[in-house]
Amino acid sequence: MDEKILDQVALAEKFSADGDPKSMRTVAHEILEADKNSADGLSLMAESSLYLGNVDEAETLTQYALAVEPNHLRGRLVAGGVAMKKLNLREQLKIFDAVISEARDELKILHERLKDLDRKFSSKRYEKTSADANEQKILQKKFFLAQSILFKALCWSSNGFYLAAEPARAAANLLEASSLTDRIDQAAELYSKHLFLKNYRDVPPAQAKESARNYNLFFARVVPFTHERKFFDAEKKIHVGYVSPDFREHALANFLSPLFKNFDAENFSVTCYSTGKKDFVTEKFKNFSVGWRDLIGKEPAEAARIIDADDVDILVDLSGHSQDSCLPILAYKPAPVQICGLGYMASTGLNAVDYFLSDKICSPERNSLDTFTEKILRLDTCCFCYAPGLIRAMPEQELRAPILSNGFVTFGSFNNFAKVSEEVLYMWRAILDGVPRSRLILKGKIFSLDDGRQIVREKFRKMSFPVDRVEFRPYSPDYLEQYKDIDIALDTFPYTGGTTTCEALYMGVPVVTFRGKTHGARLGASILNSADVKELIANSPMDYVKKAIQLSRRKELIAAYHVGLREHIKNSALMDGQKYLRELEKIYRAVWKDFCRSAEQKKFNPFRF
Repeated sequence: MDEKILDQVALAEKFSADGDPKSMRTVAHEILEADKNSADGLSLMAESSLYLGNVDEAETLTQYALAVEPNHLRGRLVAGGVAMKKLNLREQLKIFDAVISEARDELKILHERLKDLDRKFSSKRYEKTSADANEQKILQKKFFLAQSILFKALCWSSNGFYLAAEPARAAANLLEASSLTDRIDQAAELYSKHLFLKNYRDVPPAQAKESARNYNLFFARVVPFTHERKFFDAEKKIHVGYVSPDFREHALANFLSPLFKNFDAENFSVTCYSTGKKDFVTEKFKNFSVGWRDLIGKEPAEAARIIDADDVDILVDLSGHSQDSCLPILAYKPAPVQICGLGYMASTGLNAVDYFLSDKICSPERNSLDTFTEKILRLDTCCFCYAPGLIRAMPEQELRAPILSNGFVTFGSFNNFAKVSEEVLYMWRAILDGVPRSRLILKGKIFSLDDGRQIVREKFRKMSFPVDRVEFRPYSPDYLEQYKDIDIALDTFPYTGGTTTCEALYMGVPVVTFRGKTHGARLGASILNSADVKELIANSPMDYVKKAIQLSRRKELIAAYHVGLREHIKNSALMDGQKYLRELEKIYRAVWKDFCRSAEQKKFNPFRF
């Protein structure tokens, strides 16, 4: 690649980084005007087509580029992007793996050459020439381009690995990608996604806490609000703000209405701060007697200024490190007291978050595992209160358990398959081995793809899983109705089901869960405890297998669950919105009083400067 082309490709790459594919396309046109068979021009044009949604054009241009230069790195990157858009899971992962490996190798070579030049220039006996300076500049541009390709391949492949139920590989790629960008906001977002995906598999507690704490490094230059000039009254009417990108058709919507429907309006006022997309569910939330602020598209600093100006006393973040995280807003400390809960199951690691909302099952007081940087707030009942119906009317349950018609037990899991760890699969295999003629139904997005089903079948065969007794079902909007085909639902671990567990119970299907060691690994146990079906909670993996097998042998009990579970959980603490909010408001009042007491002590501390 000559220097002029190198400069043009570097310019196109900068346009790409700025989210300007049309300008990127203009540069590609200029390259192709000089040489219509330029692999660089063709691959840049293909990449811009991909960003503009012209996937077929991107595919054709990529084929031309690779016909000219079969090993062209950007051309292969875009080929992987085309496979990604066309949902060819196996092909995209294969391509991205090769691109990542070669980009890393190229970066190592370029890095060594640049180091050699630096050593050469640092010698007092050597005088740097213009040719040396030009060589250094060219190497730096090549390094920038190789790093940009590696960055994209890492980011794009993480989506594929997540869908392919390899969250650990997805998390590792996101971590590496976060170190390759100079944009601090982008690096923070990628690291946040990395932390989210780490929850899908077991991580040593000390490592989990340290990884979360490192999130603070991205906000070292943030100047938080101090609230020092505000007057704090411990007995005042408390202004609670809830901030989330998910006041919409989202799993979290099943747990939010009690916060807005049942709050004590005499002692609390509530404002919702929405940072995400709007839909019909958003309009339903707006009908509650709460304040409403749209923060969509606003930078974290601006959003924080709005919240601070509203004099919010307690700000509750409902997203944690999930998609479109609001934590960058909380980093500015727009409220004196800040809490995270519901939408995320582990520590945020952010210093600006004071508390994490949990419960006595998820986070027992004598729990030896110290994974949170926040102080833990423990509800007596589950930290979730299930309130379905906001997204869609819940279908009628099938009162007749399938075992009564089939003559055999059907187990099932509608959890995201990325939650299905290898240990879970071994437990499920043991359950099927222990229950002759039993079957297993798995339903999820991965099974909507031919490649996805093939990946899972290959994984099952490697561990001698009885694939012939497993039915793979694609995701579909009528997934709740399909619980009529399940006798017993099997929970995942260490990332247990939340919404999925509640939905299964509401549809009359008993769920067997394993009480793990961390907050997220114990959520299933907390839900079942609050639903008053404690008998379905196992205390070890082998106990999990034992309980599933024992329940499978009790046809009458399975039938009774299917008839009575819905009414049972309707009358349980899991769905008692009034009780949930009264307990939560007591916690809000307690932490507010603690803050006021602390603020008063600081105010009158003679040693405070």
